[in-house]
Amino acid sequence: MNSFTTYILFSKFKNKYYVGHTNDISRRLHKHNSGQNKSTKFGFPLELYFFKEFDSKSEASILEIKIKKRGIARYLSEQDPSI
Repeated sequence: MNSFTTYILFSKFKNKYYVGHTNDISRRLHKHNSGQNKSTKFGFPLELYFFKEFDSKSEASILEIKIKKRGIARYLSEQDPSI
């Protein structure tokens, strides 16, 4: 059974977060850090800042949308107020 991951990456270079979801976090992080992703192409190196695993793609996608609507920094601060 595949698991799906919602993840948040952080670029120190741009001081910016990026959120997404995938079924292979290692491959996805490699794609982001090798410039193969248009939206993060100029922000690498990116670090994995947060992730949460789910049993279904729809659950991972729902969390990604929720985070985008809320704002990534705001979502993170609600998860851990020390951020």
